[in-house]
Amino acid sequence: MSSGLRISRTVLRSSSPVLSLLTTQTLRCSATAAAQTTEQNQRLKTFSIYRWNPEAEGDMKLPVMHKYQVDLNDCGPMVLDALIKIKNEQDPTLTFRRSCREGICGSCAMNIGGTNTLACLARIDTNLSKKTKIYPLPHMYVVKDLVPDMNNFYAQYRSIEPFLKQKDASKLGKENFQSVADRQKLDGLYECILCACCSTSCPSYWWSSDKYLGPAVLMQAYRWIIDSRDEYQKERLDRMNDPFSLYKCHTIMNCTKACPKGLNPGLAIAELKKMLASHNSAEVASPKPAAQ
Repeated sequence: MSSGLRISRTVLRSSSPVLSLLTTQTLRCSATAAAQTTEQNQRLKTFSIYRWNPEAEGDMKLPVMHKYQVDLNDCGPMVLDALIKIKNEQDPTLTFRRSCREGICGSCAMNIGGTNTLACLARIDTNLSKKTKIYPLPHMYVVKDLVPDMNNFYAQYRSIEPFLKQKDASKLGKENFQSVADRQKLDGLYECILCACCSTSCPSYWWSSDKYLGPAVLMQAYRWIIDSRDEYQKERLDRMNDPFSLYKCHTIMNCTKACPKGLNPGLAIAELKKMLASHNSAEVASPKPAAQ
């Protein structure tokens, strides 16, 4: 009985290296098969992204389109998800703006697949045979890669004085009441997030961005002009009474198509033109007395 036990133990001891070797080989084969399966199941999407670095030298200073591949199985559904993944895992030098990731801040505005939109709201095209091209907003100076220079845009926005103005000093610092009907007039205007998708889609703005205020700024100008609490309607209209600020709009309507928030800058501009025409007609009908 005891000799039988010794023989059994001897057999087990002598065969344990063989079992270990077989187990190791099996694990390696399983890992290789799993890796091959993973590679076969990858959904690689190609993104062609505009790159430009003003600090580069020589040929590297010229703008180029750089291609990156992202596995859609391991990426969120939006273009911004892919950009963040590329920056975190492939190329930390890729530069773009982003903040809220919810279509609220307007930071990630860019041209994706030929359309101005927000990267956080633009779904990735799942057609793997088609590459997605990404550029900065068109016809604006570029700071780096996908970052446009917004200084002129914000200067124009500042020029319309986008805040309530009142002539009666007694009202300053007090609550300004507004009827429900007057408040509803502002719907579709105040929701603008100043992403500049509309303005940079407008050919008129491309040609005359130094003089033409552009769809986004004009829509906000209209928003303050029709606000029942504001007392500077005449002065605001007078500020735009020239050939370029407002009338450079040729109703191309790219602005309305491009707005990622579904607003209608074209309609606001049309209403603003009618208001300015009525304002000018009233002044012609009631000429100012000649100076004595």
